Amino acid sequence: MAADGINLTNQFLIAMPGMADERFAGSVVYLCEHNDQGALGLVVNKPVDINLGELFEKIDLTLSDATLAEQPVYFGGPVQTERGFVLHDAGPADEGEAYSSTLNVPEGLAMTTSKDVLEAIARGDGPRRVLVTLGYSGWGAGQLEDELGRNGWLTVPADPAIIFDTPVDERYMKALALLGVDPRMLSQEAGHA
Repeated sequence: MAADGINLTNQFLIAMPGMADERFAGSVVYLCEHNDQGALGLVVNKPVDINLGELFEKIDLTLSDATLAEQPVYFGGPVQTERGFVLHDAGPADEGEAYSSTLNVPEGLAMTTSKDVLEAIARGDGPRRVLVTLGYSGWGAGQLEDELGRNGWLTVPADPAIIFDTPVDERYMKALALLGVDPRMLSQEAGHA
């Protein structure tokens, strides 16, 4: 639980119009972890100028699945941008831990940072659905709660179909649609009475 009692793990953070930080303007962030120490998430709708095939070549792996090789790599956030983060379907609970460094999101997906997941993908026996980012989004204790209080973000339970099955340019609108929100009706002004 976070300091104020809310837990946004396995939720989307949807940037409000007028987000002051350009790195997050128009972003949808999947929150992998949220507790009293802070929060960690991955932006799922900002592709960078490299695809999975090129990334795999850089780390001396061959990706034989041509469709997968064409998938973009994403900007996951401004922290550790030289490091890869793989968001993927979680395996069955009884399967045990398949990769050496995986965070299983309760009731959600899994995020792996170890190279063994990429090796499994290259062999064709990795997770079925993946989204690879460079970097992650991090918040210190109370920082995300402060941004929420200043109307920086909307939150909604995450839908993996938006991450894996929705074209990247539609993810922001589809995430808003989970809330039944028309983005034209959003204001960047806080509505505190």
